Amino acid sequence: MQNKLPFSRYFIIGVMLFALFFGAGNLIFPAGLGQKAGSNIWMAVGGFLITGIGLPFLGILAMGFSGSKNLQELAGRIHPLYGMIFTSLLYLTIGPFFAAPRTGAVAYDIGIAPFVGDGFGQVGLILFTCVFFIVTLWFSLNPAKIVDNVGKILSPGIIILILVLLVMVIVKPLGSIGAPQESYANGAFMKGLLEGYNTMDALASLVFGIIVINVIRSMGVTSTRGILSASAKSGIVAIIFLGIIYVGIAYLGATSTEAFGLFDTGGQVLGKAASYYFGSLGTVMLSIIIILACLTTSIGLMTACGEYFHTLFPKLSYNMWVVFFSLVSFVVANFGLSNIIHFSIPVLMLLYPLAVALMLLTFLSKLFKHSRFVYAAATTVTFMISLIDSLKTFCQLLEIEYFGWLKSIISFYEKTLPLYNDGLGWLLPVFIAILITGVIVRVQNFTALRLKNKTEGTL
Repeated sequence: MQNKLPFSRYFIIGVMLFALFFGAGNLIFPAGLGQKAGSNIWMAVGGFLITGIGLPFLGILAMGFSGSKNLQELAGRIHPLYGMIFTSLLYLTIGPFFAAPRTGAVAYDIGIAPFVGDGFGQVGLILFTCVFFIVTLWFSLNPAKIVDNVGKILSPGIIILILVLLVMVIVKPLGSIGAPQESYANGAFMKGLLEGYNTMDALASLVFGIIVINVIRSMGVTSTRGILSASAKSGIVAIIFLGIIYVGIAYLGATSTEAFGLFDTGGQVLGKAASYYFGSLGTVMLSIIIILACLTTSIGLMTACGEYFHTLFPKLSYNMWVVFFSLVSFVVANFGLSNIIHFSIPVLMLLYPLAVALMLLTFLSKLFKHSRFVYAAATTVTFMISLIDSLKTFCQLLEIEYFGWLKSIISFYEKTLPLYNDGLGWLLPVFIAILITGVIVRVQNFTALRLKNKTEGTL
Protein backbone atom coordinates (compact mmCIF):
# COMPACT_ATOMS: atom_id res chain seq x y z
CA MET A 1 0.00 0.00 0.00
CA GLN A 2 1.23 3.52 -0.82
CA ASN A 3 -0.09 6.98 -0.03
CA LYS A 4 1.78 8.95 -2.68
CA LEU A 5 2.17 8.67 -6.43
CA PRO A 6 4.75 10.28 -8.71
CA PHE A 7 3.67 13.50 -10.45
CA SER A 8 3.48 11.68 -13.80
CA ARG A 9 0.64 9.52 -12.43
CA TYR A 10 -1.26 12.55 -11.14
CA PHE A 11 -0.83 14.16 -14.54
CA ILE A 12 -2.12 11.08 -16.38
CA ILE A 13 -5.17 10.82 -14.11
CA GLY A 14 -5.75 14.58 -14.44
CA VAL A 15 -5.71 14.39 -18.24
CA MET A 16 -8.12 11.44 -18.08
CA LEU A 17 -10.43 13.48 -15.83
CA PHE A 18 -10.17 16.44 -18.19
CA ALA A 19 -11.21 14.16 -21.07
CA LEU A 20 -14.20 12.92 -19.05
CA PHE A 21 -15.37 16.48 -18.34
CA PHE A 22 -14.48 18.01 -21.66
CA GLY A 23 -17.03 17.60 -24.41
CA ALA A 24 -17.70 19.68 -27.47
CA GLY A 25 -20.74 21.07 -25.66
CA ASN A 26 -18.44 22.75 -23.14
CA LEU A 27 -17.04 24.87 -25.95
CA ILE A 28 -20.31 26.63 -26.73
CA PHE A 29 -21.08 28.13 -23.31
CA PRO A 30 -17.93 30.23 -22.77
CA ALA A 31 -18.17 31.36 -26.43
CA GLY A 32 -21.78 32.49 -25.93
CA LEU A 33 -20.88 34.09 -22.61
CA GLY A 34 -18.05 36.04 -24.25
CA GLN A 35 -20.35 37.34 -26.99
CA LYS A 36 -22.98 38.58 -24.55
CA ALA A 37 -20.68 39.82 -21.77
CA GLY A 38 -18.63 42.09 -24.04
CA SER A 39 -16.52 44.52 -22.01
CA ASN A 40 -17.71 42.81 -18.79
CA ILE A 41 -16.13 39.55 -19.92
CA TRP A 42 -13.64 39.14 -17.07
CA MET A 43 -16.26 39.56 -14.36
CA ALA A 44 -18.52 37.08 -16.17
CA VAL A 45 -15.68 34.59 -16.70
CA GLY A 46 -14.80 34.81 -13.01
CA GLY A 47 -18.30 33.68 -12.07
CA PHE A 48 -18.32 31.04 -14.80
CA LEU A 49 -15.09 29.48 -13.54
CA ILE A 50 -16.50 29.05 -10.02
CA THR A 51 -19.36 26.85 -11.20
CA GLY A 52 -17.68 25.60 -14.39
CA ILE A 53 -14.50 24.24 -12.79
CA GLY A 54 -14.70 25.03 -9.05
CA LEU A 55 -17.81 22.97 -8.31
CA PRO A 56 -16.69 19.96 -10.42
CA PHE A 57 -13.41 19.99 -8.47
CA LEU A 58 -15.41 20.10 -5.22
CA GLY A 59 -17.51 17.17 -6.44
CA ILE A 60 -14.44 15.04 -7.14
CA LEU A 61 -13.06 15.81 -3.68
CA ALA A 62 -16.42 15.06 -2.04
CA MET A 63 -16.57 11.59 -3.58
CA GLY A 64 -13.00 10.89 -2.47
CA PHE A 65 -13.68 12.20 1.03
CA SER A 66 -16.96 10.31 1.46
CA GLY A 67 -15.60 6.80 0.99
CA SER A 68 -18.88 5.87 -0.77
CA LYS A 69 -18.80 3.30 -3.55
CA ASN A 70 -21.14 5.34 -5.78
CA LEU A 71 -23.38 8.40 -5.87
CA GLN A 72 -26.53 6.52 -4.88
CA GLU A 73 -24.86 5.32 -1.69
CA LEU A 74 -23.71 8.85 -0.85
CA ALA A 75 -27.09 10.45 -1.57
CA GLY A 76 -28.68 7.56 0.34
CA ARG A 77 -27.32 9.13 3.54
CA ILE A 78 -30.35 11.41 3.30
CA HIS A 79 -32.70 8.47 2.66
CA PRO A 80 -32.34 5.37 0.45
CA LEU A 81 -35.34 6.44 -1.66
CA TYR A 82 -33.91 9.94 -2.08
CA GLY A 83 -30.57 8.41 -3.10
CA MET A 84 -32.25 6.46 -5.88
CA ILE A 85 -34.42 9.37 -7.10
CA PHE A 86 -31.63 11.97 -7.01
CA THR A 87 -29.15 9.67 -8.78
CA SER A 88 -31.73 8.73 -11.41
CA LEU A 89 -32.55 12.40 -12.11
CA LEU A 90 -28.87 13.23 -12.35
CA TYR A 91 -28.21 10.42 -14.85
CA LEU A 92 -31.23 11.42 -16.92
CA THR A 93 -30.07 15.04 -16.95
CA ILE A 94 -26.49 14.30 -18.03
CA GLY A 95 -27.90 11.59 -20.28
CA PRO A 96 -30.94 11.37 -22.57
CA PHE A 97 -32.87 14.44 -21.39
CA PHE A 98 -30.26 17.11 -22.03
CA ALA A 99 -26.52 16.36 -22.29
CA ALA A 100 -26.72 13.45 -24.77
CA PRO A 101 -29.15 15.23 -27.15
CA ARG A 102 -26.93 18.28 -26.85
CA THR A 103 -24.00 16.30 -28.27
CA GLY A 104 -25.99 15.63 -31.44
CA ALA A 105 -27.23 19.21 -31.68
CA VAL A 106 -23.76 20.69 -31.09
CA ALA A 107 -22.22 18.33 -33.65
CA TYR A 108 -24.78 19.51 -36.19
CA ASP A 109 -24.45 23.22 -35.36
CA ILE A 110 -20.66 23.25 -35.58
CA GLY A 111 -19.92 20.38 -37.94
CA ILE A 112 -22.78 20.33 -40.47
CA ALA A 113 -24.79 23.59 -40.35
CA PRO A 114 -22.02 25.66 -42.03
CA PHE A 115 -22.37 23.46 -45.12
CA VAL A 116 -26.19 23.34 -45.19
CA GLY A 117 -28.44 26.05 -46.58
CA ASP A 118 -30.71 27.92 -44.18
CA GLY A 119 -33.82 26.51 -45.85
CA PHE A 120 -32.80 22.92 -45.07
CA GLY A 121 -31.78 23.44 -41.46
CA GLN A 122 -34.51 21.39 -39.76
CA VAL A 123 -34.40 18.59 -42.34
CA GLY A 124 -30.63 18.49 -42.05
CA LEU A 125 -30.85 18.29 -38.25
CA ILE A 126 -33.30 15.38 -38.40
CA LEU A 127 -31.24 13.41 -40.90
CA PHE A 128 -27.96 14.06 -39.14
CA THR A 129 -29.18 13.26 -35.62
CA CYS A 130 -30.85 10.10 -36.92
CA VAL A 131 -27.50 8.84 -38.23
CA PHE A 132 -25.67 10.20 -35.18
CA PHE A 133 -27.78 8.31 -32.65
CA ILE A 134 -27.92 5.13 -34.74
CA VAL A 135 -24.12 5.10 -34.63
CA THR A 136 -24.26 5.88 -30.90
CA LEU A 137 -26.66 2.99 -30.39
CA TRP A 138 -24.53 0.56 -32.40
CA PHE A 139 -21.37 1.31 -30.41
CA SER A 140 -23.27 1.30 -27.11
CA LEU A 141 -24.65 -2.16 -27.89
CA ASN A 142 -21.27 -3.36 -29.12
CA PRO A 143 -18.67 -1.86 -26.77
CA ALA A 144 -15.30 -1.81 -28.43
CA LYS A 145 -11.86 -0.43 -27.66
CA ILE A 146 -12.09 1.66 -30.82
CA VAL A 147 -14.23 4.19 -28.91
CA ASP A 148 -11.57 4.56 -26.19
CA ASN A 149 -8.81 4.75 -28.78
CA VAL A 150 -10.62 7.38 -30.82
CA GLY A 151 -11.23 9.34 -27.63
CA LYS A 152 -7.54 9.19 -26.72
CA ILE A 153 -6.64 10.56 -30.15
CA LEU A 154 -9.42 13.15 -30.25
CA SER A 155 -8.81 14.73 -26.85
CA PRO A 156 -5.25 15.87 -27.65
CA GLY A 157 -6.36 16.72 -31.20
CA ILE A 158 -9.16 19.03 -30.15
CA ILE A 159 -6.99 20.62 -27.44
CA ILE A 160 -4.23 21.38 -29.96
CA LEU A 161 -6.68 22.76 -32.53
CA ILE A 162 -8.42 24.97 -29.96
CA LEU A 163 -5.12 26.22 -28.54
CA VAL A 164 -3.88 27.10 -32.04
CA LEU A 165 -7.15 28.93 -32.63
CA LEU A 166 -6.80 30.81 -29.35
CA VAL A 167 -3.21 31.82 -30.15
CA MET A 168 -4.46 33.25 -33.45
CA VAL A 169 -7.18 35.18 -31.59
CA ILE A 170 -4.55 36.75 -29.32
CA VAL A 171 -2.12 37.52 -32.14
CA LYS A 172 -4.77 38.69 -34.58
CA PRO A 173 -8.06 39.44 -32.77
CA LEU A 174 -11.29 39.07 -34.72
CA GLY A 175 -12.32 42.56 -33.65
CA SER A 176 -12.65 44.87 -30.69
CA ILE A 177 -14.68 43.95 -27.60
CA GLY A 178 -18.01 45.73 -27.65
CA ALA A 179 -20.53 46.77 -25.03
CA PRO A 180 -22.22 44.04 -22.99
CA GLN A 181 -25.71 42.84 -23.87
CA GLU A 182 -28.52 43.83 -21.54
CA SER A 183 -28.40 40.59 -19.52
CA TYR A 184 -24.70 41.18 -18.74
CA ALA A 185 -24.78 44.97 -18.34
CA ASN A 186 -25.29 44.61 -14.57
CA GLY A 187 -24.37 41.68 -12.35
CA ALA A 188 -22.09 40.04 -14.94
CA PHE A 189 -20.33 37.99 -12.24
CA MET A 190 -23.55 36.39 -10.96
CA LYS A 191 -24.81 35.87 -14.52
CA GLY A 192 -21.57 34.05 -15.35
CA LEU A 193 -21.90 32.04 -12.15
CA LEU A 194 -25.32 30.72 -13.21
CA GLU A 195 -24.15 30.23 -16.81
CA GLY A 196 -21.58 27.75 -15.50
CA TYR A 197 -24.46 25.47 -14.49
CA ASN A 198 -24.97 24.70 -18.18
CA THR A 199 -21.76 22.70 -18.42
CA MET A 200 -23.40 20.15 -16.06
CA ASP A 201 -19.88 19.21 -14.95
CA ALA A 202 -20.65 19.61 -11.23
CA LEU A 203 -23.38 16.98 -11.61
CA ALA A 204 -21.12 14.76 -13.71
CA SER A 205 -18.31 15.07 -11.14
CA LEU A 206 -20.37 13.05 -8.66
CA VAL A 207 -20.31 10.20 -11.20
CA PHE A 208 -16.78 10.73 -12.56
CA GLY A 209 -15.38 10.92 -9.03
CA ILE A 210 -15.87 7.18 -8.59
CA ILE A 211 -13.99 6.47 -11.83
CA VAL A 212 -11.05 8.57 -10.63
CA ILE A 213 -11.08 6.90 -7.20
CA ASN A 214 -11.07 3.42 -8.75
CA VAL A 215 -8.09 4.35 -10.94
CA ILE A 216 -6.22 5.73 -7.91
CA ARG A 217 -6.95 2.56 -5.93
CA SER A 218 -5.71 0.41 -8.83
CA MET A 219 -2.37 2.24 -8.49
CA GLY A 220 -2.03 1.10 -4.88
CA VAL A 221 -3.40 4.08 -2.95
CA THR A 222 -6.11 2.79 -0.61
CA SER A 223 -6.23 5.06 2.47
CA THR A 224 -8.93 7.74 2.57
CA ARG A 225 -6.32 10.45 3.09
CA GLY A 226 -4.19 9.17 0.21
CA ILE A 227 -7.18 8.93 -2.15
CA LEU A 228 -8.31 12.45 -1.23
CA SER A 229 -4.81 13.85 -1.80
CA ALA A 230 -4.43 12.07 -5.14
CA SER A 231 -7.91 13.17 -6.23
CA ALA A 232 -7.06 16.79 -5.36
CA LYS A 233 -3.75 16.79 -7.25
CA SER A 234 -5.26 15.09 -10.29
CA GLY A 235 -8.26 17.41 -10.17
CA ILE A 236 -6.00 20.46 -10.19
CA VAL A 237 -4.42 19.26 -13.44
CA ALA A 238 -7.87 18.83 -15.02
CA ILE A 239 -9.26 22.19 -13.93
CA ILE A 240 -6.15 24.07 -15.09
CA PHE A 241 -6.67 22.72 -18.61
CA LEU A 242 -10.39 23.44 -18.46
CA GLY A 243 -9.83 26.93 -17.09
CA ILE A 244 -7.37 27.89 -19.83
CA ILE A 245 -9.75 26.72 -22.54
CA TYR A 246 -12.79 28.41 -20.95
CA VAL A 247 -11.02 31.75 -20.60
CA GLY A 248 -9.59 31.58 -24.11
CA ILE A 249 -12.88 30.69 -25.77
CA ALA A 250 -14.74 33.37 -23.81
CA TYR A 251 -12.22 35.92 -25.10
CA LEU A 252 -12.70 34.57 -28.63
CA GLY A 253 -16.45 35.03 -28.24
CA ALA A 254 -16.05 38.59 -26.96
CA THR A 255 -13.89 39.59 -29.94
CA SER A 256 -16.13 37.83 -32.49
CA THR A 257 -19.24 40.00 -32.16
CA GLU A 258 -17.90 42.80 -34.33
CA ALA A 259 -16.93 40.37 -37.12
CA PHE A 260 -19.83 37.88 -37.04
CA GLY A 261 -22.62 39.46 -35.01
CA LEU A 262 -24.54 37.75 -32.20
CA PHE A 263 -25.62 34.11 -32.30
CA ASP A 264 -28.38 32.43 -30.27
CA THR A 265 -25.78 30.01 -28.90
CA GLY A 266 -22.00 29.80 -28.99
CA GLY A 267 -22.12 26.79 -31.30
CA GLN A 268 -21.39 28.66 -34.51
CA VAL A 269 -18.74 31.01 -33.10
CA LEU A 270 -15.95 28.41 -33.28
CA GLY A 271 -16.92 27.35 -36.80
CA LYS A 272 -16.88 30.95 -38.02
CA ALA A 273 -13.56 31.63 -36.29
CA ALA A 274 -11.95 28.50 -37.79
CA SER A 275 -13.14 29.55 -41.24
CA TYR A 276 -11.88 33.10 -40.69
CA TYR A 277 -8.36 32.04 -39.70
CA PHE A 278 -7.84 28.79 -41.61
CA GLY A 279 -10.32 28.90 -44.49
CA SER A 280 -12.45 25.97 -45.62
CA LEU A 281 -9.78 23.44 -44.57
CA GLY A 282 -9.94 24.69 -40.98
CA THR A 283 -13.74 24.48 -41.00
CA VAL A 284 -13.64 20.88 -42.28
CA MET A 285 -11.00 19.84 -39.73
CA LEU A 286 -12.94 21.42 -36.86
CA SER A 287 -16.17 19.80 -38.09
CA ILE A 288 -14.69 16.30 -38.21
CA ILE A 289 -13.07 16.56 -34.78
CA ILE A 290 -16.18 18.06 -33.15
CA ILE A 291 -18.50 15.43 -34.64
CA LEU A 292 -16.27 12.56 -33.51
CA ALA A 293 -15.76 14.11 -30.07
CA CYS A 294 -19.52 14.53 -29.65
CA LEU A 295 -20.03 10.95 -30.80
CA THR A 296 -17.63 9.46 -28.26
CA THR A 297 -19.24 11.57 -25.51
CA SER A 298 -22.70 10.41 -26.57
CA ILE A 299 -21.62 6.77 -26.53
CA GLY A 300 -20.14 7.18 -23.05
CA LEU A 301 -23.35 8.78 -21.74
CA MET A 302 -25.59 6.11 -23.29
CA THR A 303 -23.42 3.35 -21.86
CA ALA A 304 -23.32 4.88 -18.36
CA CYS A 305 -27.08 5.49 -18.25
CA GLY A 306 -27.85 2.03 -19.62
CA GLU A 307 -25.65 0.37 -17.01
CA TYR A 308 -27.08 2.38 -14.10
CA PHE A 309 -30.74 1.84 -14.95
CA HIS A 310 -30.14 -1.83 -15.69
CA THR A 311 -28.77 -2.25 -12.15
CA LEU A 312 -31.75 -0.29 -10.83
CA PHE A 313 -34.34 -2.23 -12.87
CA PRO A 314 -32.65 -5.51 -13.83
CA LYS A 315 -35.81 -6.94 -15.43
CA LEU A 316 -35.17 -4.65 -18.38
CA SER A 317 -31.98 -5.57 -20.19
CA TYR A 318 -29.08 -3.19 -20.75
CA ASN A 319 -29.80 -3.32 -24.50
CA MET A 320 -33.42 -2.24 -24.00
CA TRP A 321 -32.35 0.73 -21.87
CA VAL A 322 -29.77 1.85 -24.43
CA VAL A 323 -32.28 1.60 -27.30
CA PHE A 324 -34.82 3.61 -25.30
CA PHE A 325 -32.32 6.31 -24.27
CA SER A 326 -30.96 6.64 -27.81
CA LEU A 327 -34.49 7.14 -29.15
CA VAL A 328 -35.28 9.77 -26.48
CA SER A 329 -32.00 11.55 -27.24
CA PHE A 330 -32.82 11.65 -30.97
CA VAL A 331 -36.25 13.17 -30.31
CA VAL A 332 -34.95 15.78 -27.87
CA ALA A 333 -32.02 16.72 -30.14
CA ASN A 334 -34.46 17.79 -32.85
CA PHE A 335 -35.86 20.56 -30.68
CA GLY A 336 -32.61 22.35 -31.53
CA LEU A 337 -29.59 23.38 -29.50
CA SER A 338 -31.07 26.67 -28.29
CA ASN A 339 -34.23 24.99 -26.93
CA ILE A 340 -32.25 22.19 -25.28
CA ILE A 341 -30.13 24.74 -23.44
CA HIS A 342 -33.07 26.92 -22.44
CA PHE A 343 -35.25 24.11 -21.12
CA SER A 344 -32.39 22.51 -19.23
CA ILE A 345 -32.05 25.62 -17.06
CA PRO A 346 -35.09 24.95 -14.79
CA VAL A 347 -33.84 21.40 -14.17
CA LEU A 348 -30.35 22.65 -13.37
CA MET A 349 -31.78 25.28 -11.01
CA LEU A 350 -33.34 22.36 -9.11
CA LEU A 351 -30.47 19.87 -9.17
CA TYR A 352 -27.40 22.09 -8.77
CA PRO A 353 -28.25 23.39 -5.26
CA LEU A 354 -29.10 19.84 -4.16
CA ALA A 355 -25.78 18.57 -5.54
CA VAL A 356 -23.76 21.36 -3.89
CA ALA A 357 -25.62 20.85 -0.59
CA LEU A 358 -24.70 17.15 -0.73
CA MET A 359 -21.04 18.08 -1.29
CA LEU A 360 -21.07 20.47 1.68
CA LEU A 361 -22.76 17.90 3.91
CA THR A 362 -20.15 15.31 2.90
CA PHE A 363 -17.26 17.52 4.01
CA LEU A 364 -18.98 18.51 7.28
CA SER A 365 -20.37 15.05 8.00
CA LYS A 366 -17.89 14.10 10.72
CA LEU A 367 -18.81 17.21 12.73
CA PHE A 368 -22.37 15.97 13.20
CA LYS A 369 -21.49 12.27 13.40
CA HIS A 370 -22.95 11.54 9.92
CA SER A 371 -26.45 12.07 11.31
CA ARG A 372 -29.22 11.39 8.80
CA PHE A 373 -31.29 14.05 10.60
CA VAL A 374 -28.81 16.77 9.54
CA TYR A 375 -28.55 15.43 5.99
CA ALA A 376 -32.33 15.30 5.62
CA ALA A 377 -32.98 18.72 7.20
CA ALA A 378 -30.38 20.56 5.07
CA THR A 379 -31.55 18.82 1.89
CA THR A 380 -35.20 19.60 2.63
CA VAL A 381 -34.39 23.29 3.09
CA THR A 382 -32.42 23.29 -0.18
CA PHE A 383 -35.22 21.54 -2.04
CA MET A 384 -37.88 23.97 -0.79
CA ILE A 385 -35.93 26.88 -2.29
CA SER A 386 -34.48 25.27 -5.43
CA LEU A 387 -37.88 23.85 -6.44
CA ILE A 388 -39.40 27.35 -6.37
CA ASP A 389 -36.42 28.68 -8.35
CA SER A 390 -36.96 25.93 -10.91
CA LEU A 391 -40.69 26.68 -11.29
CA LYS A 392 -39.98 30.42 -11.43
CA THR A 393 -37.43 29.92 -14.23
CA PHE A 394 -39.80 27.62 -16.10
CA CYS A 395 -42.55 30.24 -16.04
CA GLN A 396 -40.11 32.88 -17.27
CA LEU A 397 -39.01 30.66 -20.16
CA LEU A 398 -42.62 30.09 -21.23
CA GLU A 399 -43.39 33.77 -20.60
CA ILE A 400 -46.39 32.93 -18.47
CA GLU A 401 -47.62 34.50 -15.23
CA TYR A 402 -46.52 32.91 -11.97
CA PHE A 403 -49.19 30.74 -10.36
CA GLY A 404 -50.96 32.49 -7.47
CA TRP A 405 -49.36 30.39 -4.74
CA LEU A 406 -45.98 30.54 -6.47
CA LYS A 407 -46.06 34.32 -6.67
CA SER A 408 -46.59 34.67 -2.92
CA ILE A 409 -43.73 32.28 -2.12
CA ILE A 410 -41.37 34.06 -4.52
CA SER A 411 -42.30 37.39 -2.95
CA PHE A 412 -41.56 35.98 0.52
CA TYR A 413 -38.21 34.57 -0.59
CA GLU A 414 -37.23 37.84 -2.28
CA LYS A 415 -37.88 39.77 0.94
CA THR A 416 -36.21 37.36 3.36
CA LEU A 417 -33.45 35.37 1.62
CA PRO A 418 -30.07 37.00 0.92
CA LEU A 419 -28.83 36.52 -2.67
CA TYR A 420 -32.21 35.14 -3.76
CA ASN A 421 -32.45 37.39 -6.81
CA ASP A 422 -28.96 36.20 -7.80
CA GLY A 423 -30.06 32.54 -7.82
CA LEU A 424 -28.25 31.70 -4.58
CA GLY A 425 -31.06 32.15 -2.06
CA TRP A 426 -30.58 28.56 -0.88
CA LEU A 427 -26.95 29.00 0.23
CA LEU A 428 -27.28 30.74 3.62
CA PRO A 429 -30.35 28.70 4.74
CA VAL A 430 -28.42 25.49 4.07
CA PHE A 431 -25.58 26.55 6.36
CA ILE A 432 -28.07 27.66 9.02
CA ALA A 433 -29.91 24.32 8.78
CA ILE A 434 -26.64 22.39 9.10
CA LEU A 435 -25.56 24.52 12.07
CA ILE A 436 -28.84 24.23 14.01
CA THR A 437 -29.45 20.52 13.39
CA GLY A 438 -25.75 19.78 13.91
CA VAL A 439 -25.83 21.44 17.35
CA ILE A 440 -29.01 19.51 18.23
CA VAL A 441 -27.36 16.21 17.28
CA ARG A 442 -24.21 16.98 19.26
CA VAL A 443 -26.23 17.97 22.34
CA GLN A 444 -28.31 14.79 22.06
CA ASN A 445 -25.17 12.65 21.72
CA PHE A 446 -23.52 14.40 24.67
CA THR A 447 -26.63 13.96 26.83
CA ALA A 448 -26.95 10.30 25.86
CA LEU A 449 -23.27 9.69 26.65
CA ARG A 450 -23.57 11.35 30.08
CA LEU A 451 -26.68 9.32 30.86
CA LYS A 452 -24.93 6.11 29.81
CA ASN A 453 -21.86 6.89 31.95
CA LYS A 454 -24.09 7.76 34.91
CA THR A 455 -26.04 4.52 34.53
CA GLU A 456 -22.87 2.45 34.29
CA GLY A 457 -21.43 4.26 37.31
CA THR A 458 -24.56 3.47 39.35
CA LEU A 459 -24.38 -0.17 38.39
